[in-house]
Amino acid sequence: MTRSMRRPRRMLVAAAGVAALLALSACSPSDSSNGSDKSESSPNSSPKSAKLSGTVTVFAAASLQESFTKLGQEFERQHPGTKVSFSFGGSDSLAASITGGAPADVFAAASPKTMAIVTDKKDAAGTPVTFVRNQLEIATLPGNPDKVSSLKDLTKSGLKVVLCDETVPCGAAAQKALGAGDLKLTPVSYEQDVKSALTKVELKEADAAVVYTTDVKAAGDKVEGVEFPESAKAVNDYPITLLKNAPNAETAKAFIALIRSADGQKVLTEAGFLKP
Repeated sequence: MTRSMRRPRRMLVAAAGVAALLALSACSPSDSSNGSDKSESSPNSSPKSAKLSGTVTVFAAASLQESFTKLGQEFERQHPGTKVSFSFGGSDSLAASITGGAPADVFAAASPKTMAIVTDKKDAAGTPVTFVRNQLEIATLPGNPDKVSSLKDLTKSGLKVVLCDETVPCGAAAQKALGAGDLKLTPVSYEQDVKSALTKVELKEADAAVVYTTDVKAAGDKVEGVEFPESAKAVNDYPITLLKNAPNAETAKAFIALIRSADGQKVLTEAGFLKP
């Protein structure tokens, strides 16, 4: 075979080698594609694949105790390695603690007025969102021995009635309801949160208390509930927010998302809360 006949074969072999190298190069990851993946995440949103961890500290109105505790347990089940730590109490005192520098991730208040204590001090990250509403109800002793059937009945002489302090949402709502009925009531005590007011009836230290529907439901057979029409004039909106200096912001956002989700709303409505 002549030299001129062998040359084309060498050229074909060389061309095949170049094609193979190009194919291998196409299969390997490029720097530009890696850069594109990184640009998809932002400081305000954690990657979907990121594993949540650590403790979320939630300051929440006392009336949320049962439902939030249940949802906290569900959150921990969904996200192993996380823990939800709660501080329940009067919304006004919780707000004061936050503005005073207490470390917390989430604040859920029982009224926009108490949430404003936090937002006015610029301690909220973004705009609070209403996630549920709540209505008042009268809690009486089991069997309702004093035959309380209306808000006006609480003004009867000799009846020991407990109200929340006017500075906390349940107390402010009670005063609004009394005003709607053109009624005046002097309680035997003012309590710092709704659970304290309810406890007075449960311990039979009071004959009745004006609390939330959710608290009457949570108490079971320890009290008896009495609805009254004036409560429709004093329904409280409950706002929730991520706090500006949240120590565990990403996990806190996920907890708020659970509260606002269909599953979260189901737990809350079953507890007696109204949809926003």
